[in-house]
Amino acid sequence: MGQPYRWGGLAALGGAVLFIFVFIFVGLVVGADTSIGGFPAVRAGRTIENGLYLAALMLWVGPLLVLDRSLRDSTPAIAPFASVIGIVGLAVLAAGALPHAATVGLADLYRAAGGSEAERAMLAAVWQGNEGIFNMLLVTGLAIVPIGVIGLGLAMRRAPAFGVELGSATVGIGLIGLAAAIVLLVDPLSPIAVIGFFALIAFNLVVGWRLYSLPRDVERIARAAVLTERSVG
Repeated sequence: MGQPYRWGGLAALGGAVLFIFVFIFVGLVVGADTSIGGFPAVRAGRTIENGLYLAALMLWVGPLLVLDRSLRDSTPAIAPFASVIGIVGLAVLAAGALPHAATVGLADLYRAAGGSEAERAMLAAVWQGNEGIFNMLLVTGLAIVPIGVIGLGLAMRRAPAFGVELGSATVGIGLIGLAAAIVLLVDPLSPIAVIGFFALIAFNLVVGWRLYSLPRDVERIARAAVLTERSVG
């Protein structure tokens, strides 16, 4: 009975750890250069980065499904809606997770263009256009997921297994992510996108641990109840 909760918790925690590793990997190995001219030097690193990013997003679907199942009874209107919103947001982020698949051909053409400045300028412009499309998916996903997080936090407040404190913390995390998303809507190139991702990481760390420990807590409470009945009897 507790296996879905444990697997959902492990998926949330695993995705969060993987996401943190992606940030470290980018900072230490890949770097911040996203230009078409610099892509060949970081092509392998970008491929690894994007693959791990996609894997983390896929893992984060698990806890949303488990939360829908565990919160549906206490909040039949909020929990399903919030879970679906969260999954839709993750799907939008996943749609933009592999930009190298769309741009590697442009980088090859840029390198083969040789000394043709006009052709290189055209390819660089196309490259920037592609970056704009993937950035649009990023901003859209970061704007949608926090809404689902806030909804799940409100549902947790009404569920005894999660409680008011955890629910309130989740709502707060969602509001931080939503505030970052609002800034991104005004300035899509703002570095505050990092805050949005850290909010998602925090949500999955907090909720993931709760889901993983939930069956153990339920078993402990059940054993305590049995011992109480025996002592009374």
